[in-house]
This record gives sequence, structure tokens and C-alpha cells, in this order.
Amino acid sequence: MYRAPLDDIRHALNDIAGLKAMMNKGQLGDLSPDVVEAILAEAARFAEEEIVPLAPIGDREGARLRDGAVTMPGGWHDLYRKWREGGWNGLSAPEAWGGQGLPMTLAMAVLEMWNSGSMAFAIGPTLTIGAVDALEKHASEELKKTYLPKLVSGEWAGTMNLTEPQAGSDLNMLKARAERAGDGTYRIFGQKIFITYGEHDLTENIVHLVLARLSDAPAGTRGISLFLVPKFLVNGDGTLGPRNDVFCASIEHKLGIHGSPTCTMIYGDGKYGEQPGAVGWLIGEENRGLACMFTMMNNARLAVGIQGVAVAEAAYQKALAYARERRQGRAPGWSGEEMSPIVAHPDVSRMLLTMKAMTEAARAIAYSCAHAIDMARLGGAKASHWQERANLLTPLAKAFPTDIGVEVASLGVQVHGGMGYIEETGAAALLRDARIAPIYEGTNGIQAIDLVTRKLPQSESAHMRAYIAELRRDAETVRRANLPEFGDTAACLLAALDDLDEATEHLLEALAAKKGRVVLSGATPFLRLFSLVAATAMMARGAVVASNPRRARLCRYLAENHLAETAALRRAVTNGAESLLKAAEDLESLT
Repeated sequence: MYRAPLDDIRHALNDIAGLKAMMNKGQLGDLSPDVVEAILAEAARFAEEEIVPLAPIGDREGARLRDGAVTMPGGWHDLYRKWREGGWNGLSAPEAWGGQGLPMTLAMAVLEMWNSGSMAFAIGPTLTIGAVDALEKHASEELKKTYLPKLVSGEWAGTMNLTEPQAGSDLNMLKARAERAGDGTYRIFGQKIFITYGEHDLTENIVHLVLARLSDAPAGTRGISLFLVPKFLVNGDGTLGPRNDVFCASIEHKLGIHGSPTCTMIYGDGKYGEQPGAVGWLIGEENRGLACMFTMMNNARLAVGIQGVAVAEAAYQKALAYARERRQGRAPGWSGEEMSPIVAHPDVSRMLLTMKAMTEAARAIAYSCAHAIDMARLGGAKASHWQERANLLTPLAKAFPTDIGVEVASLGVQVHGGMGYIEETGAAALLRDARIAPIYEGTNGIQAIDLVTRKLPQSESAHMRAYIAELRRDAETVRRANLPEFGDTAACLLAALDDLDEATEHLLEALAAKKGRVVLSGATPFLRLFSLVAATAMMARGAVVASNPRRARLCRYLAENHLAETAALRRAVTNGAESLLKAAEDLESLT
């Protein structure tokens, strides 16, 4: 049974990400450690007592579609009501619209616990929170007044509508169209697929944010606009009016997150309304919709990274509990008369420690990215510095934790042995759920491309070089600490930083020389290399700050057993392009 890892969460928040330091400096208003503790404790209780018991029901029953209406799994309607009444939806939303205005770092911590309870449940409210952010930054005051209070409270839900059958990662191919209605509104036509929580019975209204093109729009992504399209139109007094011309045509049968309805949405075919066309309102400016949508997407990418942390934590806890109970053979040094628990076998210990260390590493990166967002939102002289830090860490915070979520969940199945492959243990369900996270909200390959082509060269690469220097200072701090529990952590980290330095300079030189294929060939190994180095440095710094021997030992395990991977990753970045591109020529002819 999942138990929220509050000690680990506090450590990541305060000793690694820096939430406590922000409170000490008065940067978060009257937010105090006592309030943070109360929020974390209640979020933990809600995850453990309310969400966890209903997760298996969601996995078994799934969401069900009939006559265009989606029914959620048993008990989920009441679960969502309790979640909304607890005020969780507005935790980080602006106070002006009924939110609590709390930092993103804290919001991500509670989001982790809900996702450990059920990824399928937590992804729905996550999109509503993202819609709030997009509307608050880009919508007109009239739209804000009409929609934000209900979205912030969770009475209404939000969605993100990008993907179409022919336009997945490449939005240049987007075909959904918008027509000006002459009264300030627009009529939306087209089909969207893979729309998470596009239809459900948890809220009385669903507010869709939809990308579409006007007939006179420029080609490519420069001609995309963003529209607000509600399921039900809203009357002037705020009550719900007639049904809008949008409906769910089907839901997908998926590998995992069965409780989350993944919908095909049809806009403007005349099923509802007096005439065809879903009524929509422009968000931001015409042909500038992608910039507005990326406000929502960037938050969603961090939230999906948190899903990776969450499923890894749940998988680790489940595997550890099983390994302590399951007895097989006699481990070296075992003195008992009976068989030893499998946790005593070195290979099982290795798997469990890998699960634990990688989960902590993923959490460190995700929370540190959230902290950078919080620091940027403070404004002031250093706002641009922290915005660049958030930009740099966002692709890492999405890709690395979600990769780790799959790896750790897979190890969890392995620790369980044959029982892990049996659904009743729940280990397989975690692996099935985890597998979507590296795919949606921008595949991890796209995150790697974004990192090396956009984030690496920002400020003429000065920010990246400065960040590597910060990580070196962390390694030197470990060396000076001279704690025996760290072992060779400092030396391993410094060697890995050399790998990161060399790989970074190689990519920057290739970018300057416009060797695009070389840059993209090294993008994914570079993201993994960067993430491993940054996460180990974060964990080492946190262990020093906390003066905690247990955390130092875990950091040492990661550094001495897994950080050597950076040498191979560096070679893949600096020397792997030619072999990849030559071998790729054969792919079309291979059978």
C-alpha cells in the first residue's frame, strides 16, 4: 500500500530545490513551514485514503462511452467532488480568481502524491490547472471573468486540443479550421484526437482550448490560433446555456491509465446547435495561438515529469514491501534457519537501490525546475536568469523523470518475479500506466531536440556554461565535506562533469557550423547525460545541506554505480552521429 514519502518530499523541497530558503527570505509572502507541512500532510492523507483505494477500480472498469457521454469508473465522481471541495484545484492559481497563489514547487509536491495514488485520476485536474494558467496570461478580461472562477474552483474542467490524425508532433499539418462569425465569436470545425478528459461526467461543463486555422492565416505554425470552446455555452448571468456543437465520437482502448478517457472530439458537424459550427472565442491574437498554448504545454510537461516521479515512487514502495516478505534461497551471510527474504540477495538489493536512487534523482530535477519557475515569477533583476533556468530544465524535467518512471516500474515487475507479471500484485499496472508519460505532452525525443536546438544556445550558451560551473561547485562542496559516507562521489561527479562539458561544447560547435543532423543525432544521449549529472549534483548538495549519512550513502551508490554511464553517453554525442546516419540509410531497405 502506498504511503506518501513525506521525508523525501520535504528533503527535495527544502534541501535541494530551495523552498525553505525562499520562505526564509520572505519571497513567498506569509507562507510558513507550518502551512507547508499542513498542506503536505493533508495531501498525503487524501492520496492514501481517498485516491489509492479507487485506483484499481479505475484500472479494471476504465472510462465508458455511450451515446457521446463518458461515464467515469465507480467512485470517481465522489472522489473528484471531495478533491474539488478540498480546494486542491486552486492551489497555485491566482488569488484574484479564487486560487491560493501558492508556489509551483509546492503544487508539484502534492501533484506527485496524487499521481502515485492514480495517474489516470490526476491527469484530468492537471489539464484544468494548465488551462487556468493559459487563460490567466492570454485571455481577454471578459473571458477570464466568465471562465476562470469556475475552472479555478474545479467546478468546470479544462482540456488541451492539439493533435489531429495527420498532425501529431508536426503542427504544421493542422487542418482544424475557424471562421469569423461577425459578432466577435468564431465557428470551429474539425477533428481532434487523443484528447485527455475530452468528455466525462465529473464536472457540469468542460472548457476546451482548441488550436485551429483561419482561412486567411499564414502557412505553418505561424498561422495557428487558439480558441476557447465550451461544451455548454454560458449565459450572461453565468448559468449554463445550450449545448455547443462539439462531442466525443469515441474513446481509445489503451495500454494503461484506463480511468482517463482519451477522446476523439468532433467540432462543428451539426450534431448540436441550430447551425453547424462550434462557437469559440479567440484567446490572445489571431495567428499567435501556439505561443498561448505553450504556456499550458510547458506546465503540462513539468506535471507529466512529476507523473514519472510518482509512478516510480509507487513502484519502488511496492517492490520493497514484496522483497521484504518474499523468501527464496539463502543470501550470502544469512544466518537464519529459514530461507532469507529476497531483499537480502545482492542482486535484488541492487535493483531496489537503483529504483530508489533514480526516483530521488528524478524528483530532484522536477522540483528544481518548479523552483526556477517560482523564482522567475517573483520578477526583479534576476527574473530573466531564472526564466532561462526554467527553460533549460523543462525538457529535462519532462523527459528524464518519465524515462525513469518506466525503468523503475519495469524493475518493480522484475523484483516481484513471476508475480510481477500477474495483474493482482499491481506491479504490472504501474508499468502499463508509466509507458504513456514519455510519449504525451511532447515525446521525449522532442524534448531532447528542444534542449539542444533552443535551450542550449540561449544567451549565446552563457547560461548553460554558468550552470555547469554551478554543478562543479556542488561537486567541490562534496569533496570539502570529507564525509566517509560519500566515498568517491566527488571524483565520479567531477569526471561526469568533464563528460558533460565536452558533449556541450561539441554540440555548440555543431550548431554554429549548422550541422543539424549531427546535433539531432546526439540530442537524446545528451539529455540523459545532462540529467544524470545535474541530478547527482543536486542530490549531493542536498545530502550536504541535510547532513544526512543515509542520503550521502544513496548518492554514493548512484555516483559509483550509475554515473559512469556518462562516459558512454558522451561518446554517443561526440562520435555517434556518423555511424547512426550511415546505418540509417539502410532502414528503408531492411526487411
